[in-house]
Amino acid sequence: MANPLRLYLACIRNTLEAAMCLQNFPCQEVERHNKPEVELKTSPELLLNPVLICLNEAEKCLIETSINSLRISLKVKQADELENILTKKFLRFLSMRAEAFQVLRRKPVQGYDISFLITNYHCEEMQKQKLIDFIDIEKEITELKLSVNTRGRLVATEFLKQFIYVDRLHIQHFPHQELPAILLCMRMVDNGSC
Repeated sequence: MANPLRLYLACIRNTLEAAMCLQNFPCQEVERHNKPEVELKTSPELLLNPVLICLNEAEKCLIETSINSLRISLKVKQADELENILTKKFLRFLSMRAEAFQVLRRKPVQGYDISFLITNYHCEEMQKQKLIDFIDIEKEITELKLSVNTRGRLVATEFLKQFIYVDRLHIQHFPHQELPAILLCMRMVDNGSC
C-alpha cells in the first residue's frame, strides 16, 4: 500500500474512532422517538461540524456527526475503465443488500459513491473496530481488480496456446502467418507483462 494511501486510511480510522462516541438521545420534537439527527437535521445544536478528508479529488471521505448518529460518505478512486466498472458493480451489489449490512445506506449522499449510517444502537450491538474495518472498501476493489487481471492473463495464455506450441524455443506447429506477433504475445505472457 502506498504511503499517502496508508496515511489517508489511518486518518479516516482515527477520525471514526473519535466520532463513534454516540449516545442515546430522544427526538426533541416527537415524544418517544429516537431518529438519527444527522439525517433529519431538525436540531442544529445537536450536529457537529462535518469533517472532509481528501487524498485527492477522486478519493475523499465526508464524516458527518451528531449526538446519536454518524454518516460516512466515501468517494472511491476510479482511475481507469476497469476500476470504474468494478466499483459500480461492487457498490450496486452492496446497495441491493443494504438491509443485510444494517449500516449501509441504500442511496449514497450526492457526490459520493457509498454512504454508511451508524447510530448509537449499532455502536451498542456491534464491535466498534469491526464497524470501522467494514468501511475499508478500497481494499476490496483493489483485490477484485487483481483477480480480474490474473484471470485475464490466464485466459490470454490459454487462448494463445491453441495457435502455437513452443517447446524450448522449438516451434513444432503454427497454422497462421502471424508468427512474429504471436511469438511477441507469448513472450509478453511468459514475462508477466501482458
